[in-house]
Amino acid sequence: MSANPALAVFQTALATATPDGARAACELTISPDATIHMCHPFGTIAGAQVYDTLYAPLLAAMPDLERRDMIVLSGTTPQGQEWVGCMGNYMGTMVHPWLDIPATGHLTHMRYHEFFRITDGKVTEAQIIWDIPELMMQAHAWPMAPQLGKYLCTPAPMTQDGLTASGDGTAAMDHVIAMLTHLCKYPSNPDPAVMQLERYWHPRFNWYGPVGIGTGRGVSGFRNWHQMPFLRAMPDRKLDSMGDLMSHWFGEGEYVCETGWPNMRLTLDHDGWLGVAPAGREVLLRSLDFWRLEDGLIRENWVLVDLLDFHAQTGVDVLARMREFNKARASGTMPLTLKAAS
Repeated sequence: MSANPALAVFQTALATATPDGARAACELTISPDATIHMCHPFGTIAGAQVYDTLYAPLLAAMPDLERRDMIVLSGTTPQGQEWVGCMGNYMGTMVHPWLDIPATGHLTHMRYHEFFRITDGKVTEAQIIWDIPELMMQAHAWPMAPQLGKYLCTPAPMTQDGLTASGDGTAAMDHVIAMLTHLCKYPSNPDPAVMQLERYWHPRFNWYGPVGIGTGRGVSGFRNWHQMPFLRAMPDRKLDSMGDLMSHWFGEGEYVCETGWPNMRLTLDHDGWLGVAPAGREVLLRSLDFWRLEDGLIRENWVLVDLLDFHAQTGVDVLARMREFNKARASGTMPLTLKAAS
């Protein structure tokens, strides 16, 4: 599945996960002293802690866990680092609470964006966002404001070639960076036309945002369900290259990806995004993104933002709110195999 053999054992083992297989794959693939930057609430952990901290509890919640890659890109960044970026869904029957999210008793999905830096055949760094709010939504336990965009299980690329991308991605990467450069000309220039959205985006593009924001279709969907609320709340957004933050960029063929931890610095000084009151404070955002181009325009964009970490920076503990939300709700383990009706 991946052009980089360093991840092959990990990908194969997690595709049909078992405790023994997942532990062995983590130990074989990830250097014990690797730096694993994980989304909230996990924080940064060492490579030796990956199985016990991340996969053992997730397997306890979903014993039939599957990791389904839909995009796998490999490349060397302009800084000379070797990275692999993966987008897909963890899926399984959620029969036990996880992070106090109630069990659904049904097939449950959670999108992941996972980026791995490879050194001498081993993972030595990772930057990972799991869309934990996606599980809350399926468990009917999302305690924050309703999302504006559409809720759906994030699909694979329309072209179904996310696992076989190849070729020089320089032109595609230049296109995406130019698009972001034009986006950031607004709102310092108050004319929205300065962003030149139609120059960079396909008329029927899909923007797949994280749960809490949702998916938008075309320029109107993107602007109404994400961009306008985002910019109203934090109008001083900048590209990471304009400050001291760092992103890792690479592309293959018509695909481009970016990972940064964090890669955006903004000031939350107005209302309008995610139902969060203007805190008047600086926030740092982690956004791990994939783009696919078609006929020279962006046709699909997969975006995960660590929204739980964003809320924590504003003083809101989403998981604590969820626990309060579910106080009157029965919890516990559900049987994976139900008895047939007699």
